[in-house]
Amino acid sequence: MQNKNKKKICLVVSSLGRGGAERSAGLLSKALSNSGYDVHIVTILNDISFDYAGQVFNLGKLKERNDSFIGRIWRMITFRSFLKKHRFDYIIDSRTRVSVRKQRFISRWLYGSTPVIYIVRSHNLRPYFGGNKAKARQLYAKAYKIVAVSEAIETKIRREYGFENVISIPNPVELKNSLTADKPPPRTRQYILFYGRLVDRIKNISMLLEAYTKSDLPKEGIKLIILGDGPDKEMLKKKAEDLVFADLIEFIGFRKNPFSHVRNARFTVLTSRYEGFPRSLIESLALGTPVISTAYEGGCEAIVSHEENGLIVPSNDINALAQAMNSFIFDKALYETCKSNARSSVSHISIDSIGRQWAELLK
Repeated sequence: MQNKNKKKICLVVSSLGRGGAERSAGLLSKALSNSGYDVHIVTILNDISFDYAGQVFNLGKLKERNDSFIGRIWRMITFRSFLKKHRFDYIIDSRTRVSVRKQRFISRWLYGSTPVIYIVRSHNLRPYFGGNKAKARQLYAKAYKIVAVSEAIETKIRREYGFENVISIPNPVELKNSLTADKPPPRTRQYILFYGRLVDRIKNISMLLEAYTKSDLPKEGIKLIILGDGPDKEMLKKKAEDLVFADLIEFIGFRKNPFSHVRNARFTVLTSRYEGFPRSLIESLALGTPVISTAYEGGCEAIVSHEENGLIVPSNDINALAQAMNSFIFDKALYETCKSNARSSVSHISIDSIGRQWAELLK
């Protein structure tokens, strides 16, 4: 029987599939559930791939049945009835929120007087606050709290919007499940790995391809595996085909559980221009796999300690990235140091630890 004294939380997400933000939302639901909250998830799209805890109210199914103007109005009415029925103690909105006007309507007509917490998952603030700063200040200054997933994002929000109701709580990593990832198909060659959504203007995978080609890894027979899907996949595959070592670059599609590939990689690489608190870094480290990351906007130093659990290189510096790759192959002592420190370096962001931080906020 459900404990009637539990606080009820409504977690609003775009979906529970395909991206790091969506995986993080699923893990947040587990952290809240583990902390004793009655969790309900409202998903706007019918895409559920990742694990979660709690009950799901899938608005995406209604969207697929009827996405006309009348259908959208009906979904809003259905959503409002759902919120009124459950009388949640808190609403946590994990979506991007490009339109301030639309969000104002949602806040007033749907959320009403329920305390709302808005999550910001990227150093690029526009998708979360829209383009009109004056209107955004009016709307979000009234929020119960704004939660940034890194201190760098919190600092930027305070600086650009002047909000006082903002704190930072990192994305959690699920250590136990990571350590029991399924074994991958046997591979005869060593490989390095990029995994994530293939959006080149953000992830800068073109830089990775060029740096890999300039490095000594192809001469050593070490492959580059790129795991994921996205709008730039075909463009990147074409770019890879034109490179000298094209036969050593392999594209693998989206995997719900990429952890077997991550665990068995020599190291993983992130070449992003900006990020929030990227899952590819924290999941790699949780699996004992060291990382190389660009110094992206958003603060990779919160995750990567240079020459302790990974290497940090300047953004857009192809030569520096190629040299870092070489270092992890030829400097055995450096590599073993980073590998041995990897797991312990993310122990502070376990699901239980992050759950306790959210519990402090939701008192």
